[in-house]
Amino acid sequence: MPANLTADYLAAEQEYKQAHTPEEKIAALEQMYATLPKHKGTEKMQAELKQKLSQARKEAQKHGGKHTAPAYFIKREGAGQVALIGPPNSGKSLLLARLTHAHPEVADYPFTTRLPAPGMMAFEDVKIQLVDTPAMSPEFMEPWMAQVIRSAHVSALLVDSNDPKVLDDIDFILRTLDEWHVPPPRLLVGNKLDLAGADGNFAALQSLYSGCFRYVGVSAVSGAGLEEFSRQAFSSLDLVRFYSKGPGKRADLDAPYVLHRGATVQDAAAQVHRDFAEHLKYARLFHEGDEHNGRMVDRDHAVEDQDILEFHAG
Repeated sequence: MPANLTADYLAAEQEYKQAHTPEEKIAALEQMYATLPKHKGTEKMQAELKQKLSQARKEAQKHGGKHTAPAYFIKREGAGQVALIGPPNSGKSLLLARLTHAHPEVADYPFTTRLPAPGMMAFEDVKIQLVDTPAMSPEFMEPWMAQVIRSAHVSALLVDSNDPKVLDDIDFILRTLDEWHVPPPRLLVGNKLDLAGADGNFAALQSLYSGCFRYVGVSAVSGAGLEEFSRQAFSSLDLVRFYSKGPGKRADLDAPYVLHRGATVQDAAAQVHRDFAEHLKYARLFHEGDEHNGRMVDRDHAVEDQDILEFHAG
């Protein structure tokens, strides 16, 4: 029987290959095991994953186990982890405070943040983990910053559009990420749009870096643009949400499942329950507001954001 590996499994496998610490390896292996279809065709893979997990946990124990995990290690939570990176005084900590229940230290002087600070941001019906990171500057950078950024699913570059050094800051950070072999940020955030001239300056940045990023302008002080930031952060994670319903029943639209874009109905069934995936024949696809006229889709049909799926076994 073929393994029929899901998109989520393949993503977790890639994270395992990029892992540097025992904690990162354990987190990736646990995700691989959780998303691996459980049937006779994957029994060998299940055994191999269990063995790798055991070895990784032993390695972590040699270094003191969870109690001595690096202080900069932030375990992923929610639908995805977004690292907030940027130069000194770009406003990352205040943005984190405005969007989450976290309480990072916020001050007007540079290098206030010395360790990563996580917080959970709501986007509609999902939670996204934001991680505030220490400033990146030619003057000083924490030696472990590469691991923190690499560990996140994506990074968002936050800048002060009015800062005369903003182009130098962006150039330095992009060059540094390239030297670290870390994927570049997917999102460029122009902060402090409450200040005079910031709108025009951010528009100039968008023109200059056209096509390189997703763009969103915000003010962590006034709150302007924060809803759009959460939307763009979700989009940059390249995820889709779906909801499951039973025949003749209404879908629970408050509890979405989350998959990587490109995942199929087969992947969705595996996330709901392994028995669905093993015996899936087809699914009926519905949309909110019209849960009575679903159309039949096969197992290879790509799931789109906010699809409602009713699974049928053969």
